[in-house]
Amino acid sequence: MLTNNHGNLTTMPKLTQKINFKTPSQPISISTKIISDTPGRLRLRIAHAHRQPEIMQHIANALAAQPTIQAVRTNIHHGSIVIKHDGTDESLKDVLATLEDLGIIFAETTAGNTEAATTVASAVVDWNKQVKQATDGVVDIRFLFPLGLSILAVRQLIIKGLQLEIIPWYVLAWYSFDSFIKLHGITPQKPSAESGES
Repeated sequence: MLTNNHGNLTTMPKLTQKINFKTPSQPISISTKIISDTPGRLRLRIAHAHRQPEIMQHIANALAAQPTIQAVRTNIHHGSIVIKHDGTDESLKDVLATLEDLGIIFAETTAGNTEAATTVASAVVDWNKQVKQATDGVVDIRFLFPLGLSILAVRQLIIKGLQLEIIPWYVLAWYSFDSFIKLHGITPQKPSAESGES
């Protein structure tokens, strides 16, 4: 009797978690971008906040259960889901309807960006996350890149002096300042109408 009670207590939370995940009381919203859409193939990129193995596997399983979908591949590290379907308009509508039922919300598509550009951008984002984690959030690439240019500017000034013929130090200093401003998105604040300034 005690053994049965103990066994029930240890297995109950696992069953509860599975039931809660498969049939959530409130659907969660998963922000997603369409990376590419070609006949018979749809590639999505899931937002960083939802790149957990359980969530992506749940999406893949729900898609694979559809009769018009031939294959589903996931890459948790990059947050991508590749869906191969039969290529008809009806099958694409079925795929999109399934995704909508799962709580997928489509952000702006990456129109104009090539696959290579998207991959490089994703790699830089991942690298930036690793740098922040390694330094406990003290610095990131947006800080290290201008810092590196500043060090090069000081080095050029010490070694070359004020040479204006070959890449002068102040050009590197300007690039350091300019990249810092651009990477941090600093813009001058406009006076508000409420303050009475014109």
